[in-house]
Amino acid sequence: MHTVTAVAHRGDPYRVRENTLPSLRSAFDRGADAVEIDVRLSGDGVPVLLHDPTLKRLWGYERPLAALSSAEVEGLTEGGVPTLAAALAATEGHRLMIDLPGATYDAVRTVVGVVAECGAAERVYYCAGGRTMLAVREADPAAEIALTWTTKAPPRPVLLDAVKPRWLNYRFPLIDRELTLHVHRQGLLVSAWTPDTRRSMRRLIDAGADAITTNRIDTLHGLRRLPETA
Repeated sequence: MHTVTAVAHRGDPYRVRENTLPSLRSAFDRGADAVEIDVRLSGDGVPVLLHDPTLKRLWGYERPLAALSSAEVEGLTEGGVPTLAAALAATEGHRLMIDLPGATYDAVRTVVGVVAECGAAERVYYCAGGRTMLAVREADPAAEIALTWTTKAPPRPVLLDAVKPRWLNYRFPLIDRELTLHVHRQGLLVSAWTPDTRRSMRRLIDAGADAITTNRIDTLHGLRRLPETA
């Protein structure tokens, strides 16, 4: 069994509320090599960790994040939604993969700027679709990028040339040995999201995936430690 990078999806969400500092710490404690986080901008332009456009699902408030200042978000969640700067400080020495759901060009530049200001550029990488990753590449020519791709049809060469990703980041059911071999021949790595069963994880490892993003990081970490004959 080859070594696969274990990426925790939004922290350790089955134990601790996703995209919070305790969730990130729990994921690293349970063997994550990196944690994927979602970053959006508050109404006053502060990058914070939140997947959804509102606080409803996790925190019970309907109001859009874009209508709230960072101070209001802190008050409503009792500090539960951290800023990106706080997350970077709390995970010093660890890798983070930043997903940028719904990000505008200006939002991308703000996020990349905060990463640079915090001295974290070398341990952060980014994932999202082509348009967002083009904005990341423009904002930081040296950024590590995982281009999210949702079909087996390969990205066009012109997009790959412009984005210059290190990874192609696929929904896990799309990945098989033929796909990984093709991507590896292009000099790229294969990342998978988001399998949560041991069987799916093992299939992806056997297919040659280089990284797996999962909500059950302890399961993946345990599977990696098994001997190849297991």
